[in-house]
Amino acid sequence: METLKEQYINEVVPAMMKKFNYKSVMEVPKLEKIVLNVGLGDIKDNPKSLENAMNDIKLITGQSPIITKAKKAIAAFKIREGVNMGCKVTLRSGKMYDFAYKLFNVALPRVRDFRGVSKNSFDGRGNYSMGIKEQLIFPEIEYDKVDKVRGMDIIFVTTAKTDEEARELLTLLGMPFKN
Repeated sequence: METLKEQYINEVVPAMMKKFNYKSVMEVPKLEKIVLNVGLGDIKDNPKSLENAMNDIKLITGQSPIITKAKKAIAAFKIREGVNMGCKVTLRSGKMYDFAYKLFNVALPRVRDFRGVSKNSFDGRGNYSMGIKEQLIFPEIEYDKVDKVRGMDIIFVTTAKTDEEARELLTLLGMPFKN
């Protein structure tokens, strides 16, 4: 079984070069990084939720997350500037490809009534964002040890210049888009 990185080199690059008429292998877009972000709205009521969310992300990615803080105060939400609001982790190279493979082939098929991810979540510059409603779809998370079901944002940052190139890259890597 070949890894996702080997698949990129052996299958994705030739297919992309043919489709978009690239003259050099260096023109072919590639996955730059994957960012996982968990925002915690209940951190005021439950201070331990940040620790639990960080443990969940560490189990899922194999990498320690950093704590994100509020950039400005919002009185309506009772948020002060500098207060811990969540955590995030940035995956690159080997861990990034391992996580992408696990997400496409193990986690997403475990989502109830899963028909594919939206094709409309590109940002216009070749990056793709998606949200997951619960962390339980990952096999590392044990259902009995979860204190609260939390969602997360997953952002795929690519070197593609257009959304069409990025969509083709993610499709060839195995992203299950809706038809």
